[in-house]
Amino acid sequence: MAALPPLLCASSLVLVVWAGFCSAVCVEVPSETEAVQGTDMKLLCISCMKREEVTASTVVEWFYRPEGGKDEPIYEYRKTNHEFPSRFSGRIQWNGSKDMQDVSITVVNVTLNDSGIYTCNITREFEFEIHRPLFTSSRLIHLTVVEEAGEDFTSVISEIMMYILLVFLTLWLLIEMVYCYRKVSKAEEAAQENATDYLAIPSENKENCAVPVEE
Repeated sequence: MAALPPLLCASSLVLVVWAGFCSAVCVEVPSETEAVQGTDMKLLCISCMKREEVTASTVVEWFYRPEGGKDEPIYEYRKTNHEFPSRFSGRIQWNGSKDMQDVSITVVNVTLNDSGIYTCNITREFEFEIHRPLFTSSRLIHLTVVEEAGEDFTSVISEIMMYILLVFLTLWLLIEMVYCYRKVSKAEEAAQENATDYLAIPSENKENCAVPVEE
């Protein structure tokens, strides 16, 4: 078998690398676990599929479990959206993507009673010619609803560093002002002493202070 020309090999390598980058279009990011009372909270549920697995029917089921309670269905997607009667009635919005890799929902105007465990169940039936295999996955979200947003640790550190920098710059400016003031004062004192010494010299001696001119 003849070897491929170097240019053709390089082009093939570029195409392989480019295809690898293009295929990585889905990232399974975990959902946030803390919400502030009165805000909208997006419960993120992402289940990535390979490019050849796009042709599939997907069923999504969302459950809610209060502390010490049992799972209760709150939302379902089965070709159409269906919201179950619950404490979330009228407060759930579907945020799923068209390719059904993102099957997230948003709880509108969360309350303190919305804290608990949310479960996202995903069932896919792949449509192959010979068989239709099923794939299931599940995501758990432990949500805590607080009355007020707590300060972020990074922002607190940044604020402390800003105050330290301001104090340092203020002290440095004061030191520079004192140093310059003393330097100017010493220069004025030296000039005043020279003027006083010159005035204290008798007039006949002032003439002798003149530098003789050599012929």
